[in-house]
Amino acid sequence: MTANVTLSASAAKQINTILAGQTAGTLLRVGVEGGGCSGFSYTFALDADVREDDQLIERDGAKVVIDEASLPFLEGSEIDYVDELIGAAFKIHNPNATAACGCGTSFSI
Repeated sequence: MTANVTLSASAAKQINTILAGQTAGTLLRVGVEGGGCSGFSYTFALDADVREDDQLIERDGAKVVIDEASLPFLEGSEIDYVDELIGAAFKIHNPNATAACGCGTSFSI
């Protein structure tokens, strides 16, 4: 399955910064799991394994993998990185989310 998930330039830059200090071949894994205050939560982890059913997204040298089970929940999303007064974090702009919690890591569909 292929989903239309993109990386912003800001996210690509931050991913490259994080991965510069990691072992070669390490990439960012983004996923969705049940739980959180709104029903689903985004997960972010460093991973060196790309599975056969993963989707690989690349921008400006940054690489992100998403597992097949998470793809339907992320269809049409943009992975962004924001640096605001209250803190800096990866943020997913997900058009499928009907509600989200205040922390931005939990959502419902």
